[in-house]
Amino acid sequence: MASSVRFTVTPIRAEDLPDTPPDTHTLAHTHARVRFGSRESVSRSEASAGVTTSDTPEQGDHLSYGDGVKSSSVYINNSHAVDDDDFYDRNLALFEEEMDTRPKVSSLLSRLANYTNLTQGAREHEEAESIGEKRKPRKSPQMGTFMGVYLPCLQNIFGVILFLRLTWVVGTAGVLQALCIVFICCCCTLLTAISMSAIATNGVVPAGGSYFMISRSLGPEFGGAVGSCFYLGTTFAGSMYILGAVEILLMYIAPGAAIFVSDGPDGEAAAMLNNMRVYGSIFLALMSLLVFVGVKYVNKLASVFLACVIVSIVSIYTGALVSAFSPPSFPVCVLGNRSLSQHELKDGQCGKLMLRDSLVQESANFSESLNGTEAPPVTAGALEKSTDLWRHFCNSSELNAVCDEYFQHNNVTEINGLPGLASGKIAENLWSSYSAKGDVLERGVHRSAHSPAVSNHYPYVFADITTSFTLLVGIFFPSVTGIMAGSNRSGDLKDAQRSIPIGTILAILTTSLVYLSCVLLFGSCVEGVVLRDKFGDSVKGNLVVGTLSWPSPWVIVIGSFFSTCGAGLQSLTGAPRLLQAIAKDNIIPFLRVFGHGKANGEPTWALLLTAVLAELGILIASLDLVAPILSMFFLMCYLFVNLACALQTLLRTPNWRPRFSYYHWTLSFLGMMICLALMFISSWYYAIVAMVIAGMIYKYIEYHGAEKEWGDGIRGLSLSAARFALLRLEEGPPHTKNWRPQLLVLLKLDEDAHVKSPRLLTFASQLKAGKGLTIVGTVIPGNFLQTYGEALAAEQTLRHLMEKERVKGFVHCIVAQKPREGISHMIQSSGLGGMRHNTVVMGWPLAWRQSEDPQSWKTFINTVRVTTTAHLALLVPKNISLFPSNSEPCTEGFIDVWWIVHDGGMLMLLPFLLRQHKVWRKCSMRIFTVAQMEDNSIQMKKDLATFLYHLRIDAYVEVVEMHDSDISAYTYERTLMMEQRSQMLRQMRLSKSDREKEAQLVKDRNSMLRLTSIGSDEDEDADGPEKSADHRRVHMTWTKDRALQLLSNTHTHTASCCSTPEGFRDMLNIRPDQSNVRRMHTAVKLNEVIVNKSHDARLVLLNMPGPPRNTDGDENYMEFLEVLTEGLERVLLVRGGGSEVITIYS
Repeated sequence: MASSVRFTVTPIRAEDLPDTPPDTHTLAHTHARVRFGSRESVSRSEASAGVTTSDTPEQGDHLSYGDGVKSSSVYINNSHAVDDDDFYDRNLALFEEEMDTRPKVSSLLSRLANYTNLTQGAREHEEAESIGEKRKPRKSPQMGTFMGVYLPCLQNIFGVILFLRLTWVVGTAGVLQALCIVFICCCCTLLTAISMSAIATNGVVPAGGSYFMISRSLGPEFGGAVGSCFYLGTTFAGSMYILGAVEILLMYIAPGAAIFVSDGPDGEAAAMLNNMRVYGSIFLALMSLLVFVGVKYVNKLASVFLACVIVSIVSIYTGALVSAFSPPSFPVCVLGNRSLSQHELKDGQCGKLMLRDSLVQESANFSESLNGTEAPPVTAGALEKSTDLWRHFCNSSELNAVCDEYFQHNNVTEINGLPGLASGKIAENLWSSYSAKGDVLERGVHRSAHSPAVSNHYPYVFADITTSFTLLVGIFFPSVTGIMAGSNRSGDLKDAQRSIPIGTILAILTTSLVYLSCVLLFGSCVEGVVLRDKFGDSVKGNLVVGTLSWPSPWVIVIGSFFSTCGAGLQSLTGAPRLLQAIAKDNIIPFLRVFGHGKANGEPTWALLLTAVLAELGILIASLDLVAPILSMFFLMCYLFVNLACALQTLLRTPNWRPRFSYYHWTLSFLGMMICLALMFISSWYYAIVAMVIAGMIYKYIEYHGAEKEWGDGIRGLSLSAARFALLRLEEGPPHTKNWRPQLLVLLKLDEDAHVKSPRLLTFASQLKAGKGLTIVGTVIPGNFLQTYGEALAAEQTLRHLMEKERVKGFVHCIVAQKPREGISHMIQSSGLGGMRHNTVVMGWPLAWRQSEDPQSWKTFINTVRVTTTAHLALLVPKNISLFPSNSEPCTEGFIDVWWIVHDGGMLMLLPFLLRQHKVWRKCSMRIFTVAQMEDNSIQMKKDLATFLYHLRIDAYVEVVEMHDSDISAYTYERTLMMEQRSQMLRQMRLSKSDREKEAQLVKDRNSMLRLTSIGSDEDEDADGPEKSADHRRVHMTWTKDRALQLLSNTHTHTASCCSTPEGFRDMLNIRPDQSNVRRMHTAVKLNEVIVNKSHDARLVLLNMPGPPRNTDGDENYMEFLEVLTEGLERVLLVRGGGSEVITIYS
């Protein structure tokens, strides 16, 4: 009966697990919750022990945690006295040899269960863990959606713009356009949050996930560029928050603390900027010191700052509701339609004249302000005296002084700056009221009838900058940033994939609702001229939004001050860690130093750089100028988050499986378009600068950064684009106009895996000039199963050489038993689809005459035959070591083309391509062609010049006449020497082969032998099919007669051929073949003409004749090529592929 298996599973909660690490011995004494064993073994154990099983610790149930300590179990039969690992691995014996590369599923799951989120930008988890290293026990993350994502996002989104600039935005743009600005910005962040949620839920996101998400989704180039922009945005955000805190301090809390004070109104702006710079630098130094001392203090203060934000916002809503029933009294002094700055009115009187009994006049003014009636006309009387307002406009306190014309024609009135929610002011504030710098702020949307240029010496409230819709967008957008706070804290979340989407989107919806409602409340409760008063000059220097708060304006002032300080600390805390993450990823080499810090990992150097950059923002000293800068960087970051989500969705990569399902590529694309539009709407020149910075960082990483492969979406896009392009190229052969040499460069490696002729790749780079396809190939002799490692090493060597020569292309290594077969396979199989090579570049076999082994030149001739059969062009540089390198440009000289036969125009095209490179650019081109006796050389020269003119090629043309002449004695002698040498080498190789056969015969006399040719594999092909078949025949018996016969044949053949004087004399009596004599005559005559004309040329290109059809004449073919190119320093033999490669048509 087969034993059944029992599984006892007791579910437990995660918090019930012990806090101690799993590799300690205490696990042996804990309660086991999962037990595996067989009933048969249990029954035997129980019977032998005489006890019943229970879950008591004393019985030591088997418990295993990955590679931790295993204790003995009563559920396993231990009578076999074997190790527990052997017990388990016995069931996986089929896979035991692959366990090192393919682990057990249990081991894999154990590692995944022990996964811990690392700090932002740290190395991957598997690399960070060292073998045998004891890890400190970590508390499991416990933060939920509300505390971990929602509240941090609220704290980061609400900031200085809400308290200092939103009222000004509403008053300047009007309620309708302000709603439009807020809605567009909130839509941008909401769509970005949807895309970010999809990316964040597509796998485990390490702590500090914003940079991680972008870099791992778009690759190291985009990740480094956008990560740098995100870092700069966070750094300048710190500058903006510090400037906001200083503005609140100097404007509303302690105006008397200003160091620089201006004597007149002309220098007030400059004095204020200097005060901002000084106090901003002090604040930055103190905050940087606090961050350096310890981040824990910043985190402890975070809850206080968050409370300040919430209390401030609640006070705004409370104040708006209270104003509906009892509006607060904030009188605003107005001259005609123009608002007056009450800072200048020292006596506090809003009138031209006042009674000498000031109490009577003040009560009268107060009653008039409540009833909305105008002050009585000015009359000079004994009971009246002039006010500060009179002295400002009349330059005198006398009642009969000459005053400003506008002052004379308009009355001074006092209005309530906060009429309340029920006043109906929203109708007046619906429309925009943009102004230029220096304009006076006026009530309503209509300008005064008398509007000449106004002097800034009058106590008006002036516009400090020229406003427009686009400017307001750039200033407001930082108030909706901060949506990445949840993803940055993903390491502290209990369930990051659930909390990040819900918390972030809820926070954005909450803040959007607050912003939209505040726009309506401000437009309904506050007078328009007060809304446009950026610094509250018309309401006695109060913060405008503070006038609406309840119970006191100080609630908003104090709350906004501490919230901006807290936001600045958060920025100075987050930005250095982001820079440290980029530096530790090692994708931007010059940032490596910022990856180091204190012993506890605090980024000291990154904090120093962050403080320096933040100081640059503080030196700008204007909140309105810094805000658009960080808007650009944040918008670019959000743009690429949307791009990453859209790309992953459209490409449908198999790994794209986000748990957050409420996304679509159209939403991501819309978010990307809104980000791009907002960049150029808010500030087109800042947008261009931000893009240039990101582009420069992108190109820097591309050329000098570390190579990273993160499975990013850009790579997937490249694969899809490559597939689409390859399928398009497959539709038909390329047109002649599109033909360019797509090179297959054949290189040979020596025994140490070094390239023998690296100049061959240099010449290929000069010919390509970085365009088209380049495949660098080599053949590794041997068996693929044994030499796979050598092939990888060879690929690496070729890649390093390509990087050195700056050749963009691919490497192709083939392992084959015979080099000639490997080259043939490479020529046939390299490339893919339409991206296939059409030209083969190979080197000339060096010292082929002195080599006893014909392998090199026979492989060369075989390659020529293969390229001819495949209809590929062939380029053979001779004396390649004399060719110039990329650092040795030719200052002058000629590239000579000897056009002997037409091969599709390769000889015309190659010099043109070479001259595109800096090495050959200054060389001139000469074309020579050969005319026979029956040709009209004059007409040939005219036709050739016309042909080159239509080809748009500038070259000097010359026709060389070759007269018929008798074959010279030199030619005859050269042919004879060639054939005698060939015969001698053939006999020498045959005698060597026979000696080797004789040695093999003695060695294997008593064994079964397979007779093969012991010589080189090329001799097999040259000896003919009959001998090859005879050699492949296997003799199952070996006799003495057979051995004697073979020995006799060997000695006889050797003696007759080479060992006797008669044999040598027969070889000397050889008469040369007439066809060889004719070929030698042509080679000698052409060589004479070429050397005569082109002895001083930098490079000579000439047609390469094809090999003979009969393989017996291969060695003679090599001799012909040697004679043809003799006496020339640099030669490029060119053999066309049979198709036209150049045309006169456009």
